[in-house]
Amino acid sequence: MHDREASDDEEGIWTPLQLAAAQSDLPHVKLLLDQPSGSNPNEPPRGYYGHTALQAASLNGHLEVVETLLAAGAQVDAPGGNNGGRTALALAAGAGHFPIVRHLVVAAGADITRPPHKYNGRTALQAAAEEGHFEIVQWLLLYHQQQQQQQQQPVTEVINAPPASNRGRTALQAASAGGFDEMVEFLLHAGAEVNAPASRYQGVTALQGAALNGHYTTVRRLLAAGADVNAPGARYNGYTALAAAAAGGHADIVRLLLDAGADRAMVSGNKMWTAARFAVARGQKGVVWLLG
Repeated sequence: MHDREASDDEEGIWTPLQLAAAQSDLPHVKLLLDQPSGSNPNEPPRGYYGHTALQAASLNGHLEVVETLLAAGAQVDAPGGNNGGRTALALAAGAGHFPIVRHLVVAAGADITRPPHKYNGRTALQAAAEEGHFEIVQWLLLYHQQQQQQQQQPVTEVINAPPASNRGRTALQAASAGGFDEMVEFLLHAGAEVNAPASRYQGVTALQGAALNGHYTTVRRLLAAGADVNAPGARYNGYTALAAAAAGGHADIVRLLLDAGADRAMVSGNKMWTAARFAVARGQKGVVWLLG
């Protein structure tokens, strides 16, 4: 079902209003909404890669189009399409459009706590963390905390929101995989769970994600915070932290993990390979020597 290219029948999936919103064509958006027949601002996403008009405008960063669609009755928390569909808020957060994020939440009441789509979905916080938009991460948490003060509910419910079951990432896992050290530090201090397990399919723990992508300082910080060096990898296409570092050829991280007690004999992923086997398969000769 997933990861295929758009087929020929995916062409033309956009309604005129969705296309105008995606192209940030404000005059055309207004014209379509003002027609006697009236374009529906809540026409659902079509096909595999579609967006609602509001989602398309939010992703592309046009605040005036977003405001116009909301004024016309666009549903702020409408679900996304079939392929890891994301709400307008998650799309704007991932794209780094802070003014739109703020407007969707404050003016339109977008739900910061809305859970992600099961396949490759993201909450707004997870999406912002994955792309390194630190200002948005800080603002989302602060706003949510201010709204929850009367109920005395902890902000950790947003920080540690469960990830998508397929390719999901918690906020800390997303930030760690990107090597965004300042954000990692912030999330840890705010109560992020350093050992949240990898999502079932193609997930990573925070430590595994940092190791896979060669972020040495992030790995070191996570270990200092108590990250489990031998946490199991995802069931499908998963890695232990050591296997992740080995597969990526990151010899300095391999040494760091071994010093922290990483188990050379541990297997991971649906192939059930050791770290050394991953290194051999990827042609990482220096790492093979380290693990020999």
